[in-house]
Amino acid sequence: MTASSSISTDPIERQSSVGIEGAAVSLLSVGVFLAAFLALYIPTYIDLAGGTWASEEQGHGPLILGASAWLFWSGRARILGASSGTAPVAGFAFLILGLSSYVLGRSQAMIELEVISQMLTLTAGLLLLNGWAALRRAWFPLFFLIFMIPLPGALVQAVTMPLKSAVSVVAEQVLYWVGYPIGRAGVVLTIGPYQLLVADACSGLNSLFTLESLGMLYMNIMNYQSKARNILLAVMIVPISFISNVTRVIILVLITYHMGDEAGQGFAHGFAGLVLFTVALILTYGFDRLLAVRFDDEGGARGPRV
Repeated sequence: MTASSSISTDPIERQSSVGIEGAAVSLLSVGVFLAAFLALYIPTYIDLAGGTWASEEQGHGPLILGASAWLFWSGRARILGASSGTAPVAGFAFLILGLSSYVLGRSQAMIELEVISQMLTLTAGLLLLNGWAALRRAWFPLFFLIFMIPLPGALVQAVTMPLKSAVSVVAEQVLYWVGYPIGRAGVVLTIGPYQLLVADACSGLNSLFTLESLGMLYMNIMNYQSKARNILLAVMIVPISFISNVTRVIILVLITYHMGDEAGQGFAHGFAGLVLFTVALILTYGFDRLLAVRFDDEGGARGPRV
């Protein structure tokens, strides 16, 4: 009986030992990669914090980075849990591409390339750690980092002026329709004794970028199965962003008209920014509920994560 018991449990003990050893190797590999990644990119994040992220236009960067890190962490078991073998050729190719992009961006002060390189480096790490299956499971946290890339100056200049003009026209028409003495010359609104310039920050370009990222995060969290529903929700964020930004400008104009220029440029200016995101989130949720009337009955509701 003793010999039989020993023989029956020995294979179990050996399997357990192998499993623990494999997990230890996996954790060690992940730890080494994360340590190397942080050592490489902490200087980039410090530069971003002291420059790009300190601006009103690009202040959403830390939120994108934090949300992406949370998505990786919350999905770590799903991303690295099932072993699918490594992809060393593709992994090292992405690693070389990512490091080359980092070196070029760092040496030429092109922060955009440094930010892009982290996506390539993370892709390389996933392929080297657990192959293509891990990359497929982690596609959204990787994709989400796109919203962290600083907008190119040429794009900002090309899009900002038309957006400012459109926001100014709509804000003027709405206020005129409800009876306020308002006029407009280009992007300058005149109401009573006050003149207000619709600045670049009020154009809505950066709020559009931020709100689109929030919409994508919302869809990922809700995990809707219908592609049509996700596409409609993503597209609708564009007009929602515009409407929210017009609401922000109207609020600032009304505060200035009723309470004076000092009030409009003080605390109320920051408060109007909060109103923008509040209006956008309410409209996004409301539109999602409208979509639910159709898609929830057609198999478009949430499903399990794979």
